[in-house]
Amino acid sequence: MAVKHAVLSASSSERWLNCPPSARLCEAYEDKGSDYAAEGTDAHALCEFRLKQALGIPADDPIENLSWYNEEMEDCAAGYAAYVSELLEPAKQTCADPVILIEQRVDFSRWVQDGFGTADCIVIADGELNIVDYKHGKGVEVSAVDNPQMMLYALGALEIFDGIYDIDSVRMTIYQPRKSNISVYEMDKADLYEWANSELTQKAQLAYEGQGSFSCGEWCRFCKAKAECRERAEANLALARYEFQTPALLADEEIAGILDKVDALTAWAADVKEYALRQAVSGTAFPGWKLVEGRSNRKYTSEAAVAAAVEGAGFDPYERKVLGVTAMQKMLGKTRFEELLAPYIEKPQGKPTLVRSSDKRSEWNTAKNDFMEEM
Repeated sequence: MAVKHAVLSASSSERWLNCPPSARLCEAYEDKGSDYAAEGTDAHALCEFRLKQALGIPADDPIENLSWYNEEMEDCAAGYAAYVSELLEPAKQTCADPVILIEQRVDFSRWVQDGFGTADCIVIADGELNIVDYKHGKGVEVSAVDNPQMMLYALGALEIFDGIYDIDSVRMTIYQPRKSNISVYEMDKADLYEWANSELTQKAQLAYEGQGSFSCGEWCRFCKAKAECRERAEANLALARYEFQTPALLADEEIAGILDKVDALTAWAADVKEYALRQAVSGTAFPGWKLVEGRSNRKYTSEAAVAAAVEGAGFDPYERKVLGVTAMQKMLGKTRFEELLAPYIEKPQGKPTLVRSSDKRSEWNTAKNDFMEEM
């Protein structure tokens, strides 16, 4: 049975709120999925199971059906279950009958036509509504601050419980263990309703009708039309106004402006190349370009046959080396790994890299900073 997806889903809300016509545009594209999405689906299934276990709720063990299951995923799920369980304790102090809902479908169609989604976890008690969303991705750190996906889940939960519990505020949490990120954002219920009745309703109507203006931004990375979108192309090609000047001829402010856009520019270029390759393989001919066979590396058709032939000739076909750090920890287990090998593990300083000022990592000490500290 096919899973029904909302045109204006909570998970894609950042995109359609910022670029309303993208909602209908993306309907024309097939949902091909990805390994990252498949891994995330497995992680959510494991998180649901471990949380239900922690709460004493009967649940079927999904592990044998999880293609991406590993020790790291197990650790992430255990941490998630512990975190949510801890949320219940203060709720019990203020409310005699708090409710916890896991993988709960919520409906926010009062503001978003045909709008619905599935919240990972909802904890309801008098005074406060808690929404927790698990993110398994380790590429982009997700913030709960003004996060429209979380706010839509909160609206859907309020549709069910606002008349039953005396809720004043909403607390939204992104739990993203592979980025060591637990982002929490609280807002008054009245402010959430104000956003829903003004900005959300207006933009959702435009998106549902395929109206409004296209807009390029960080939300493009999950858009199915990202490779062909003219708005995104024009926004990225705007960097050409610098006429590829030598960086030394640009002011620091101009360099900073380019740094703000360069990741989006390279991502767009990669998306265009990937799309063009897929289309070329399907038969599209792009003027001035042709499809050829790329380079490939030699490989054995049978390692066992190779080993036998080499041994028969009087040579040793095998090499022996110590397992890498990650593989060794997986074999020994984290505790035993620390006991045996902690004295022999070092972590060299990483290479310097430019990031935004909001990044949580400590600032690198440049030669200039070292000189200032010694004065």
